[in-house]
Amino acid sequence: MNTMKISKGIWLTLFILICTIITLYLMGRETICKCGYVKFWHGVVQSSENSQHIADWYTPSHILHGLIFFFVTWLFFSKWTFGMRLALSMVVEAAWEIVENTDMIINRYREATISFDYFGDSILNSASDMIAMAIGFYLASKLPVWASIALFIVAEVFVMYMIRDGLLLNIIMLLYPLEIIKEWQGAIPR
Repeated sequence: MNTMKISKGIWLTLFILICTIITLYLMGRETICKCGYVKFWHGVVQSSENSQHIADWYTPSHILHGLIFFFVTWLFFSKWTFGMRLALSMVVEAAWEIVENTDMIINRYREATISFDYFGDSILNSASDMIAMAIGFYLASKLPVWASIALFIVAEVFVMYMIRDGLLLNIIMLLYPLEIIKEWQGAIPR
């Protein structure tokens, strides 16, 4: 019986993913990169292809979303099945992917961060980000708490070192941009 509840939650999670893809399509988002091809990894942040392919430097932040969502749903919805907690987390991630691809947030990124060329995610990238969140959620369900915390710290520090950005800096710059962070981020060797 418990497996059936998990299965329902997983099916619901897939349904949410599909509905989000359809919503992004109806919003007029590009299906794949305008460049016309799909890459598994695109590692150039200051590029029109950033957030257009399957994975990029922002993929780890979506895995971290999964770690955070697992902890929050465990804290507040511990009686729910894994699948239903994942589905709830997918709703939150889907809402972010939709909001992130509105003109309001795209313009905010351009104004407040170093992402001058950012014009939103492709549908492929948004769907991949949602799957990355689910991977992070799954990892958090299997790892000891200390390992999830270590993964969070290592991922943030590594991405910050590599591109001078990450989940925490992204949140700060979106909500309360600081000129000192923007200047530091702008010093990325090109």
